[in-house]
Amino acid sequence: MDTPPQTAATEAPDPTPRAGGRIDVDADTVRALLREQHPDLAELTLRRVEGGWGHRMWRLGEEHVLRMPRDQDTPVSLRKELRWLPELAPRLPLPVPEPRRTGGPGAGYPYRWAVLSWVPGEPADRTPIAVEHGPRSAEVLADFLLALQRPAPADAPGAGARGGPLAPVTPDFERRLAAFEEQLHELAPGIRAEELRAVWEDAVAAPVWAGPPVWLHADLHPANVVVVDGALGGIVDFDALGAGDPAGDLAAAWLLLPAGADRPCLARWLAAQPADERDAAEATVRRARGWAVLRALMLLGIGRAGLHGLPGGKPTWGPAGRAALQRVLAHFRRAGGAG
Repeated sequence: MDTPPQTAATEAPDPTPRAGGRIDVDADTVRALLREQHPDLAELTLRRVEGGWGHRMWRLGEEHVLRMPRDQDTPVSLRKELRWLPELAPRLPLPVPEPRRTGGPGAGYPYRWAVLSWVPGEPADRTPIAVEHGPRSAEVLADFLLALQRPAPADAPGAGARGGPLAPVTPDFERRLAAFEEQLHELAPGIRAEELRAVWEDAVAAPVWAGPPVWLHADLHPANVVVVDGALGGIVDFDALGAGDPAGDLAAAWLLLPAGADRPCLARWLAAQPADERDAAEATVRRARGWAVLRALMLLGIGRAGLHGLPGGKPTWGPAGRAALQRVLAHFRRAGGAG
């Protein structure tokens, strides 16, 4: 997520309240906090990292990134990352941000913040995984999911709705499908709403997860992974980390990988499941398709907002959403429309 260096002159002066009580964090404030609390880091180059909603992120030198909560709710997510990433990172086959230092309020900034390791690469919404690197990236993604998706301890945070059954999320799906029929279909020509509904209904009809809650990233979409030399190179933004049904993260097979690479990814994931749990694993794939459709519709909505200059919009998310819908529909058709 490299961006050109920006100077304090291009930023707002002090932490400034935004809509909904959110604040921004400028370079002068970051420098002041570092000088107060981590003076050995204070003179490293600062580069603002584009993106993010709950956090303002600044790259610090070549090896670090600062995560600065922007509202009163986000520090809870940051504490979760600081608590659990040191335990999870060593077993994961891809680079992830690892906590390095922490900081507290100061210089007019009200929240606790952290310094984590920088994960190099380009966000996949801007630089998608190349087709020629699809098979290898599929293996790496499957291995990442298998390494992460182990039963979580009793004190692990829950993933909320993202780790739960699909049926309670149906109102959100209906709202997003209505938006697709009214507006978003222009960004995904050739995709019909009734096909998306068929995938969703099949996912809801699949048996629910009956196993123990497993660890989930819970927000695996193209802006939260990075690409290095055309291949999947790292996973970032663990602020939704929690435990639940593995189907939500398995949706990444369609959200992240190029066309056709979902097959080796899913085959590798399925092959690692116990033989006596094959039916449950196949049901997880069906639920994952539903999550992929829901999140792809979300990507389309944010992409359209970006094209129209609306707050929170990101133009690069639209093409990512369209491609994900095409891929998950292709898988659904190959599977015979269900199961």
